[in-house]
Amino acid sequence: MSEVNLPIASFSPLYEQIKVMILASLQAAEWLPGAPIPSEIELAARYAVSQGTVRKAIDELAAQNLLVRRQGKGTFVATHQEDDWQYRFLRLAPDSGEKFHLTNQFLVCQRTKASAYIANLLKLKAGDPVIYIDRIQSFAGQPVVFEEIWLPCTRFKDLDLEILNEWHGPVYALYESKYATHMVRAEEKIKAVAADEALAKHLKLAVGAPLLSVERVAFTYGNKPVEIRHARYDTSEQHYENKLN
Repeated sequence: MSEVNLPIASFSPLYEQIKVMILASLQAAEWLPGAPIPSEIELAARYAVSQGTVRKAIDELAAQNLLVRRQGKGTFVATHQEDDWQYRFLRLAPDSGEKFHLTNQFLVCQRTKASAYIANLLKLKAGDPVIYIDRIQSFAGQPVVFEEIWLPCTRFKDLDLEILNEWHGPVYALYESKYATHMVRAEEKIKAVAADEALAKHLKLAVGAPLLSVERVAFTYGNKPVEIRHARYDTSEQHYENKLN
């Protein structure tokens, strides 16, 4: 008798299904960044599952830094406006061990057309409108980061240089509060480069000085890419720090 290849049934654990439902509520902005979500008991009643199932789903979302548990207070939607989260995606740290606080200087914010490369990363069509931004970040008065940023115009329609320079805080917190866009994860490509004349001028370095080039694609809920960021770091007194599990 010949063997019959039967289809393998796909199965998703119940807590994974609850996790997807909670994610859908986050994506729909039912609970905003920084706000509490309903208690485990309330969510268990809402989804008609056990409290333990809800707890496991929340544990996974907390491990992914989408939710934050606070002892005695409840569970909250993660936000880039909290001190501990402001530089969540920034891996640059001073060699001195000082607390890192960067100041922003936005040079350019203009509408342009997406190149084929940028369009591909943002899941757009070549020529679609995007916002292009130049920014210098300084530490203790010394410029240490020069960044180029691309954003889809459809999501950040009225963003301009005045809004950026009037904002005193992390740019990702601005995205949250004004454009309902919460960055939940990022992918980066890193390599060593030498400063050309323009970069040397922006970072007050000699032409040819070594820099760390970091290209980042940042995603919001639903795995949607919403920002491209190309940064060049001066690592003469800073280092790129990453923790691997």
